[in-house]
Amino acid sequence: MIHAHVGDCRWEDIEVLHYKTGSGTTFKDVTRQVLFDEKDIAFQWRYFEVAPGGYSSLERHEHAHAVMIVRGRGNVFLGDSVHAIAMYDLVYVPPLTWHQFQPLGDEPLGFLCIVDSDRDRPQLPSPEQLAELRANPGVGEFIKT
Repeated sequence: MIHAHVGDCRWEDIEVLHYKTGSGTTFKDVTRQVLFDEKDIAFQWRYFEVAPGGYSSLERHEHAHAVMIVRGRGNVFLGDSVHAIAMYDLVYVPPLTWHQFQPLGDEPLGFLCIVDSDRDRPQLPSPEQLAELRANPGVGEFIKT
């Protein structure tokens, strides 16, 4: 199977979807594309794009993520600190690690993400966990919910 790149981080026959559906999630201006989710492979490969001023959900999971930045630049909250990220940087999100992606500047932040096909649902922080995260200098002013 081949999905030709058609420009602007879009691929032939791949639908651009809302980041998430349903209630209980907090994010702004994010899309996703499921690039591969075949029955004979044990992973799902996705492309996410966060528009300028947007942000992904502040969440954690029991599964790991492998991420490569392929468009723009930004910051990622990972665990207990915020890190600058740019084109071709690799981000490993270990299991049960709080994380959130945000772009910088006027360009979207786009990243490829590989996860297990069979995985758990996202965990959002409780009010107590959120208060603890916000108490961390440098993190509290970064994270959005």
